[in-house]
Amino acid sequence: MAPNFMEYLLVNDQAHGVSAGFRGPKCWIVTLTSGLIAGFALSMVLQEPALLTNRRPDVQPFLAVPFGLLLLSIALMPFINPKIWEHHYPDFAFFLGGSVISYYVTGLNGFGPGRIEEVALQYFEFIALIGSLFIVTGGIHIDITGKSTPAINTALLAVGAVLSNLFGTTGASALLIRPYIRINKHRIRPFHVMLFIFIVSNCAGSLTPIGDPPLFLGYINGVPFMWTMVHCLPAWGFCVGMLLIVFYAMDARALKEHAGENAADDPPDEKTSVSVSGKLNFIFLGVVICGVFLDRLLEPLHLPHFPYGACLQVAAAVAAYKTSTPDNLKANEFTFNPIKEVGLLFVGIFATMVPALDYLENHAADLKVSSPTALYWASGALSSFLDNAPTYLNFFTAAHGLAGMTVGGAGTQAWLALPTVGATGFTPAKTLLAISLGSVFFGANTYIGNGPNFMVKAISEASGVKMPSFFGYILKYTIPILLPIFLIVWIVFIRG
Repeated sequence: MAPNFMEYLLVNDQAHGVSAGFRGPKCWIVTLTSGLIAGFALSMVLQEPALLTNRRPDVQPFLAVPFGLLLLSIALMPFINPKIWEHHYPDFAFFLGGSVISYYVTGLNGFGPGRIEEVALQYFEFIALIGSLFIVTGGIHIDITGKSTPAINTALLAVGAVLSNLFGTTGASALLIRPYIRINKHRIRPFHVMLFIFIVSNCAGSLTPIGDPPLFLGYINGVPFMWTMVHCLPAWGFCVGMLLIVFYAMDARALKEHAGENAADDPPDEKTSVSVSGKLNFIFLGVVICGVFLDRLLEPLHLPHFPYGACLQVAAAVAAYKTSTPDNLKANEFTFNPIKEVGLLFVGIFATMVPALDYLENHAADLKVSSPTALYWASGALSSFLDNAPTYLNFFTAAHGLAGMTVGGAGTQAWLALPTVGATGFTPAKTLLAISLGSVFFGANTYIGNGPNFMVKAISEASGVKMPSFFGYILKYTIPILLPIFLIVWIVFIRG
């Protein structure tokens, strides 16, 4: 019988032979309570921030310290003490996140509770989408027979690049990562998963509003659905094409080294074929994707504010899990551990990044970021560590402000029709292209740059793949592979 999630959550440590020490839900309650107390104490000590002209509090950048500490914990604790991190990473997230939540609720002129409620809703929508896609695809078993080759692997990534724009980067990643790992099981290396993250989980999802959340935000704020396809296609083709070429070269070299070392465990040579079981879950997958658009479709009905789409996604996930066959779940090595890790860590990430996002929203115009070059690198740098959706929206809003216009509906349509954006001398198309590519592409720079990244990491590690550390990701893959490609994208498509 398939495992119950709450039972799994409570007994997971014991199932892995861990019994000593204070950890788990009781420890989470203690650390969350401690964080709430610390945030309340901070609100009593600090003077209430001044109100800006938009009646929002002027959040100071030092309040982003908990976010920085959480990033450092993610990066360093696996080196300093792996066992403590393995068993207590939720405690870091809950303490630091709780301190920010408590400060906002008690110290921000009545603004904080509504802001935290907004972030809580965003988190629920995030984990509903990530979790539902993880569970639904867990019941779809894609069996690829034959021996993996650089050509087959590259073709799989190319298919994933297309699917990322139909199912979203999260949906395509959840659907393909398990069969991709299986076909490479005999010789898989970290770069196989890293390039999967670069292509399928990030850069490929820049052609449609379905592909990545920033583009969806642009769509619901007035950017035509086909705008991204028309304007981003050349840069998409170049970036994805270059990454596929890099991957093919790396995989060809790895295959040669593998053949020279030990190929005794390789699967027998046979014709490559693909079979799919659990096809009913594709219906649930479609329901999850529809849930992304449901709230917007219901707007004309003026219903009470409620996450209808996210709840539909949760319902689809429950139905898919109940109807998935045990054989498919077992073949996919399905457990809740990867999504548990994502869900618990991102509680802290969502909470602690609020001050950084609020400061950016309040001071985006003060950053003097107006040219496509500046917008590309600024949105990219922030999207590497912050949620790329609000980063996109903040710079998009600032770009409208350069022309004295507001975001949304007719305002965005009028802004796109301008010959130039205010006095910058740059066209709206070039300006929005810079924001779009920076926000989507640069999400590949770190594990936390985009939601699917951490999910793919967790699934891969659960399957026995040794993934690079937080800094290893950046030093071994982002800097030598991604940044040169992003630099060429800037030179060819943005600069000027």
